[in-house]
Amino acid sequence: MIEIVNKFEKGIYAALMILLMVVLVTAVFDLVLLMFTTLVTESPGILQAHEMILVLGAFLLVLIGVELLDTIKAYFKENAIHVEIVVLLAIIAVARKVILLDPTGMTGIEYGFEMMGIGVIVVGLSAGYYMIKKAGLTIGQGGLSEEKKE
Repeated sequence: MIEIVNKFEKGIYAALMILLMVVLVTAVFDLVLLMFTTLVTESPGILQAHEMILVLGAFLLVLIGVELLDTIKAYFKENAIHVEIVVLLAIIAVARKVILLDPTGMTGIEYGFEMMGIGVIVVGLSAGYYMIKKAGLTIGQGGLSEEKKE
C-alpha cells in the first residue's frame, strides 16, 4: 500500500512539474512581450518608472517559478525537501511584493505599518536562511538530517 501511495505521490509531482513548466514558458513569453511593448511601443528606448516596476515584477515572477520548479525537482529526485530553497523562494516573493508595492492608495500610517511588517518578515526569513545554511539541514523521508558538504 505504501508503494502505491509513493508512486501516486511521484505522479502528482511529475504532473506539477509539467504544469509549472507550461506556466514558466507562458510567463517568459509574457515578460518578452512586456519588454517589447514598453521599449518599442510606449516609450521607445527608455523605460519609465512604472514600466520598470512592471518589468521587474514580471522578471521576479519568472524567477519565483524557476525556484519553485527547482524545489519540486529536488523533491522528485531525492525525496527530500530543501528548506533553504523554500526560504529563498519566500525572500524573493517578499522582494517582489516590495517592488510592486504602490503607496498611492494608502495613507502614510498604513504604508508605514505595511513597510514595518515587510521588514519584520525579511529579517525573520533572512535569519532563518542564515541558520539553515549554517546548519546545512534538509528534511527527508527519515526526518531532519544534515546535508552532505561537497
